[in-house]
Amino acid sequence: MDKTGFETTDQYISTFPPEVQQLLHQVRQAIREVVPQAEERISYQMPTFALHGNLVHFAAFKHHIGFYPGASGIEMFQHEFAKYKWAKGSVQFPMDEPLPLDLIRRITAFRVEENKRKAEEKRGAKKPKGE
Repeated sequence: MDKTGFETTDQYISTFPPEVQQLLHQVRQAIREVVPQAEERISYQMPTFALHGNLVHFAAFKHHIGFYPGASGIEMFQHEFAKYKWAKGSVQFPMDEPLPLDLIRRITAFRVEENKRKAEEKRGAKKPKGE
């Protein structure tokens, strides 16, 4: 299977060698533990969890697992990324080190709360005047 046109997270994960699949399953499970009600989808050709909009994406590369919690998720936790390569909306976890699953859970929880707050603010803004 080529690595484009994925329809499901399972399909995406299945295209990698077993040792990489195991890492991807660990990331997926860590996210699912925090937000079991989130929808899984493919966005930007990456596994994505969504609840009131996209929460986080993740993907496998040659030497790392990329985790994409958006700029706010990176900004909030950047003090914990000293040993990782990171940028405005992403962080790279080397495949030859244990994944920081607790950090992934905490970032995901932060993004869940952020998306819920934004959704509530949006609903509040749509109420007619006088209510």
